[in-house]
Amino acid sequence: MSHIDDNQSPFNIIHEEIIDEYLKDHSWPWVIGFSGGKDSTLVVHLVYEILLSLPPSQRKRQVHIVANDTLVESPLVVQHIIQRLDEIDKSAKIFDLPVKTKITNPEESQTFWVNIIGRGYPLPNQNFRWCTDRMKIRPTSRYIESLSNDAGKAILLLGVRRTESISRGVSVSRYDNGNRLHNHPNLKGCMVFRPIIELSSDDVWEYLALNDPPWGSTHQQLILLYRNANGGECPVITSKDETPSCGTTSSRFGCWTCSVVAKDRSLEGFVESGFYEFSPLLDFRDWLISIRNDKTRRLARRRDGRITITNSGKLIPGPFTLETRVEILERLHLLEKKTGKSLISAKEVEIIHSIWSMEIKNNSKPSSLTVREMQR
Repeated sequence: MSHIDDNQSPFNIIHEEIIDEYLKDHSWPWVIGFSGGKDSTLVVHLVYEILLSLPPSQRKRQVHIVANDTLVESPLVVQHIIQRLDEIDKSAKIFDLPVKTKITNPEESQTFWVNIIGRGYPLPNQNFRWCTDRMKIRPTSRYIESLSNDAGKAILLLGVRRTESISRGVSVSRYDNGNRLHNHPNLKGCMVFRPIIELSSDDVWEYLALNDPPWGSTHQQLILLYRNANGGECPVITSKDETPSCGTTSSRFGCWTCSVVAKDRSLEGFVESGFYEFSPLLDFRDWLISIRNDKTRRLARRRDGRITITNSGKLIPGPFTLETRVEILERLHLLEKKTGKSLISAKEVEIIHSIWSMEIKNNSKPSSLTVREMQR
């Protein structure tokens, strides 16, 4: 439990609010969005402490700790999340706590590589951030919706803080209603609870540094992860209003393939800290970004056959050419051999080949023109 004894401590107030909400006379399950970073770790820590403090007869509400793996997450971050959830899961079984851990993934037909290599989607950028919805929002939202459908409602606990950033502060205030809970902007039957919203970053770090996790082990690996990456977590996202938190100029943990940021400072931080095996990932990401707007690698028509021209007369390119997609897959396989890491699943490759076969079968000459060929 906490070493902070001051009755006016914000953590005493937070503990009281969590207990009060947990003991409400309904059975709506709790879902904690866990990204592996400091804020979501603190929420899990505080809720776990509360569960341990309650007598078994009062531990009736199920708590789901849900992380999201886009399948292209930074390898060290994924490893950290898996280890923490494994520790929590084993400890919860020992203490007989109503805690369940879950890692959500995008549908196999909507993964990063299936969309990039299979369908030829251009890499995401600020204007076309297709990745967030398919890879982060939908998987976690489906899980939450299944719980709310079964129980009538579900309560989502988020480790968001008002002072985290200007954009996050605006997003948070948009849904302030003076109550502890508010309706989720997109998920029907989901209420949102933000227990650490008024804490500062220093508050969070102080608590984690002074208090070992109640499920065992320490928070030292988390602290080391931040120190090595010089960054912050890319949080669990369940709403498009929260997407600025994913893929910003700040040094956040996230997808190693992220092309929304100019530089992947967190992965660069890992490399600079001695994890040199991740250097080829950075090189591969930079190569993908370099070919994104190459006219010789993009088709003139979109996948539905349409040609899109803006009011100013500018042609909006379609997907990557099939030749480019084949090259990306070949290079990705070479990267796997070089790093010794599995970066794409056999099922994803199977789906990609299926998409290619269908495309070749239905292809006509005009749609195979590249942007540069069409502009000649």
